[in-house]
Amino acid sequence: MKIGLLVNEGPYQHQAADSAYRFACAALAKGHEIFRVFFYHDGVNNGTRLMTPPQDDRHIQQRWSELARTHGVDLVLCVAAAQRRGICDPDEAKRNAKDADNIAPGFRISGLGQLVEAAIECDRLVTFGD
Repeated sequence: MKIGLLVNEGPYQHQAADSAYRFACAALAKGHEIFRVFFYHDGVNNGTRLMTPPQDDRHIQQRWSELARTHGVDLVLCVAAAQRRGICDPDEAKRNAKDADNIAPGFRISGLGQLVEAAIECDRLVTFGD
């Protein structure tokens, strides 16, 4: 089964990011395909490389980045939501005259069309968060 995920909540403030990650891992372990994870609203905060949780806590961003690296999962941050929250890739930083970028490895920034495509292409689109 081809599955798309929509994550609407940021890390550490809501269970949605953890639940989505665990769902993705379980689905992959059962042989399903995770077509795309689309991060929307506060969910884009999962994609900042500046996240530094305490050493004895889980590192949600690193978990997502590792999932992208090992399984080729497409991790997409909504461009409008990311801009509102100060998250940018090198291209967005240059275009908006910022002196640095802060997007984590494995993530990319794109528009809502990526969410629509996931809804069309996937057998299921599962939403995590409000």
